[in-house]
Amino acid sequence: MIRVDGRTLRCADVVTAAGTEGPLGIDVSIAALRGAESAWKLAEELSTRRIVYGRTTGVGANKEDPVGEGESPDHGLRLLRSHAGGSGDVMSPGQTRAMMLIRLNQLLAGRAGLSPDLIGALATAVRTGALPLVHRLGAIGTGDLAPLAETALALTGERPWLSGSVPPVPVQAGDALAFMSSNAATLAEATLAAMRLDTLTRASHVVAALTYIALDGNPEAYATPVHEARPHAGQVACAAEMRRLLGMEGTPKPGRRIQDPFGLRAFPQVQGPALDAIHYLRDVLAVEINASTENPMISTVHQDAYHHAHFHTAYVSTALDQVRATVHQVAELSVARLGDLVEPEFTGLRPFLAAGPSGSSGVMILEYVAHDALTELRQAALPATLGTAVVSRGIEDHASFSTQAARAATAAGAAYQQVLACELVAAVRALRMRKAELVALPARDAYETAAAVLEPSVEDRPLTEDIARAVSLLDTLALV
Repeated sequence: MIRVDGRTLRCADVVTAAGTEGPLGIDVSIAALRGAESAWKLAEELSTRRIVYGRTTGVGANKEDPVGEGESPDHGLRLLRSHAGGSGDVMSPGQTRAMMLIRLNQLLAGRAGLSPDLIGALATAVRTGALPLVHRLGAIGTGDLAPLAETALALTGERPWLSGSVPPVPVQAGDALAFMSSNAATLAEATLAAMRLDTLTRASHVVAALTYIALDGNPEAYATPVHEARPHAGQVACAAEMRRLLGMEGTPKPGRRIQDPFGLRAFPQVQGPALDAIHYLRDVLAVEINASTENPMISTVHQDAYHHAHFHTAYVSTALDQVRATVHQVAELSVARLGDLVEPEFTGLRPFLAAGPSGSSGVMILEYVAHDALTELRQAALPATLGTAVVSRGIEDHASFSTQAARAATAAGAAYQQVLACELVAAVRALRMRKAELVALPARDAYETAAAVLEPSVEDRPLTEDIARAVSLLDTLALV
């Protein structure tokens, strides 16, 4: 049961909603509903005695154009119809469900001035699992206008549903902008991508630990005194996690080399920024999915409307850019460790972990796959925030592009899991070939889990299925 009250929605709740097909158990706060209704009544009253953007005026560069008395309901419908111009692919069911949950929660913060009927219809759709047909394209990080307009028109009965439906409700005066004034679709994708990258970075500790054992790594690089000397939070956490996985207590025995390659030796220093960046991104998203972003904001406390720019998502876009950049560096280390695993100087095994006749290729192809995926990740890591857009006749003269940054984060996660999977296949193969005796520690549990799923055969053969199985293992390994 997910609590929906405008204050306490969690990123994990968004992931749960995205992965739930059909009805979703939600507990909608009655107090929050009453607060939202009070804001609606205040917005209606304010519109009779002062100018309120989007209610008594047009929007964008039409902000000075007044809406005549008696035209408000038609004005709202015209706004929704004109803004429901989304294009491209249909938004995935998971992102659509997450978007609807986030928007419902934001509306229950009680500052939108949206009619209770429309909030109730949205809550019914979320609860029953009804999904409107929504397109991906139509936002630049200053409000998901097209996806949310399409959603609103489905609730009114004017647009189709992808699955299920709810009884249509009328659009009240001021409902159009109050519903659209949010980045819920962008936040949905950003949250799903952030949580996926969080899982993959946790799994990467385990994969790196298996490679460390296969390469007889030097434990000094993870020692507590080393990281107390430069105590960045993520770096310290990474080193502690590696010590836990590898059972490093007291003074562990030396490794084969006085210094390992950077893939092992610099892992905490490179993984640390990624851990910190993901932590910061999750903090930003936790604020955003519980935030009142509607412009204008209707304040029942102050009995007034405030015009502002909460629709601008610079916090989200810059945090996403930082995450993708730091994850790319971590992925580079994974590919470097894969290169070490196919090198006899480091493993004491044949080149490419080959078996069978001379000239066998072993896992040679894994390096090509990993570098291909790394290149895709590199493209996804390019900053989305280095450009801008000037729209609506120059009135809206900056954009965060958080929408595009979120899409890039999704692509980064898909590429990164392929990189990790390649390293995992090679590490498990190397440990099998060495017949390594692992003492009772978390890394052994991880090895046994992976070895039970990955094909034990070491002759030359296609490794496509091995990589796919390794990808499927990452969620489990993140919990070791």
